[in-house]
Amino acid sequence: MCGRYVSATPAQQLAEEFHVDVVKADDLAPKYNVAPTDEVYAVAISREGLRQLGTFKWGLVPSWAKDPSIGNRMINARAETVSSKPAFRRLLQKRRCILPADGFYEWQRLDGGATSKKPRKQPFFIRRRDGKPMALAGLWEVWKPRDQQGADWLRSATIITGEPNELVCRIHDRMPVILPEPVWDTWLDPANDDVDALAALLVPYPADLLEAYPVATDVNSVQNDGSHLIAPLEGHDPL
Repeated sequence: MCGRYVSATPAQQLAEEFHVDVVKADDLAPKYNVAPTDEVYAVAISREGLRQLGTFKWGLVPSWAKDPSIGNRMINARAETVSSKPAFRRLLQKRRCILPADGFYEWQRLDGGATSKKPRKQPFFIRRRDGKPMALAGLWEVWKPRDQQGADWLRSATIITGEPNELVCRIHDRMPVILPEPVWDTWLDPANDDVDALAALLVPYPADLLEAYPVATDVNSVQNDGSHLIAPLEGHDPL
């Protein structure tokens, strides 16, 4: 599962990094504790065939949903079933995106001790070693109330997760799918509807290109934000 991540890189810098043709997003404030239902950046191909950076709500709201609250439960899609589940297969064929992230958090379960009824969890921050933004594989959709045809369309997205690599498996049993730059064109191309070939791209990112280190439990609360959340925990070595 991917339930929190960091998005602190400005829109224009992301546009350059992801070779965007059009920026349709206002600058979002840097956020070091992105949570479900937040507005986030995503890169997708527009109807005009241009690579576009826009803002989406994190948490997929299917076109058939009665109300947008379902998005709270659809923040992730599993790589293992994304090509077979009807809810995701159509989006895998036609509506794929990249969600830029400066890194993501995962929680390592610890021994809570003999007197503890609830296991302790240590948060870790995971990022690229070179400091560049990650390209998280995603799917997107549009929705609006059926009884309000004049309402604006809601654009939402979900992050695809899969098996962890050799680094992340020491922390958690899943991780977001990170797409390497050579496959960005293939992933974003709306003319590419080969779901089997697309699903084959959803593999663990090379472990040697990432680094992970423990951070303070302040990140546990969505109310907390700021660059201090990604500061390495003193007295602990990175993985």
